[in-house]
Amino acid sequence: MPPPRSILHVDMDAFFASVEQLDDPSLRGRPVLVGGTGPRGVVAAASYEARAFGCHSAMPSAVARRLCPHAVFVKGSFARYKDLSSRVFEILESVTPRVQPVSIDEAFMDVTGSARLMGDPVAIARSVRAMILEQTGLTASVGVASNKFLAKLASDLDKPDGLTVFETGKVQQKLDPLPVGRIWGVGPAAERKLHALGARTIGQLRALPRETLDARFGSYGERLWRLSRGIDDRPVHTDGEAKSISHERTFAQNLTDPDAVRAIILDLGELVARRLRRHGRFARTVNVKIRFGDFETVTRSSTLERPTDRTGVIAAEARGLFDAWATTFRSVRLIGVGVSHLSESPGQAGLFDQAQQTRDQAVDRAADEITRRFGDGAIRLGGALKTPAKHGAHGPGSDTPLT
Repeated sequence: MPPPRSILHVDMDAFFASVEQLDDPSLRGRPVLVGGTGPRGVVAAASYEARAFGCHSAMPSAVARRLCPHAVFVKGSFARYKDLSSRVFEILESVTPRVQPVSIDEAFMDVTGSARLMGDPVAIARSVRAMILEQTGLTASVGVASNKFLAKLASDLDKPDGLTVFETGKVQQKLDPLPVGRIWGVGPAAERKLHALGARTIGQLRALPRETLDARFGSYGERLWRLSRGIDDRPVHTDGEAKSISHERTFAQNLTDPDAVRAIILDLGELVARRLRRHGRFARTVNVKIRFGDFETVTRSSTLERPTDRTGVIAAEARGLFDAWATTFRSVRLIGVGVSHLSESPGQAGLFDQAQQTRDQAVDRAADEITRRFGDGAIRLGGALKTPAKHGAHGPGSDTPLT
């Protein structure tokens, strides 16, 4: 029988706001809000000093300003956030190859096979936190457990700069008193339904008959039943195992310029292609996701003639999918670019195509090396350089491989 899994969930503390406080010492100890300040501005991130006043991400900036009039608003720098995020992920991957990005500032790690070299999971978690602090100047909270659900829940229980462990045999003791809203995926609507059933804590949820949950929540009822018992069988998926890879970016202020959207699409296409190359994968399908200012969300996909990992091909295909909407353009709140139908080998190029493919590969390898040495902002596709600075992008920019 294989040993029980040891899973860590690493979550950077108030990542965007903490980066701003790191870069500007005058902001340390002060309530900081990253986001837009206009009539439709939205808070992308709130420092812990601002959270004490009730401010939080996704809150309208006008509301946050009323709650905390002395808060400092900053537009933020997504390039800087990506650079520090890359450093954090390099640290995680130096500990174990089994790292699954969840967003720009959090990830799961399966450290089951790392114990022989690095010690028990708690020792590994302490080491990860220390390395992140030493190499970036930022703090991270880490949850340690036997599965992903418990590890993610644990990382959120003692923020900031926390380390929480769900010990085998003591899971229900720690789980039962928590409110049902702590369960991954339980939003306000599901929480209200559970309250109506008399379940305000996870322990009270666990006491409900499974049939009741199935009748009230359908297929999600079984998942609630399992999670209330700390059961989660999902493995940590690396990019090399994922069925698709995607990056998303949400904006503090809606984008109103189609060229700004195109520039972001090129940037996201580059990030997706780089992850493909890093793990030796090739994609046959390119996907684009657009969420408009009124929250309507649409997705489009295109199947290529043969699998590719080329930045230019993926970015151009994604841009072409967007251009189909450009004639009736509306303001954009979220942009996502992804790839699917992954394989371990490229398609066979024709004689003349092969020469161009070889040149493109050389360019991509050079760009990857420059990025590795000098950071994410060191080189960009030409179109991506047109991204207007006035549009403060924020995340979490989902780097989750969809499985």
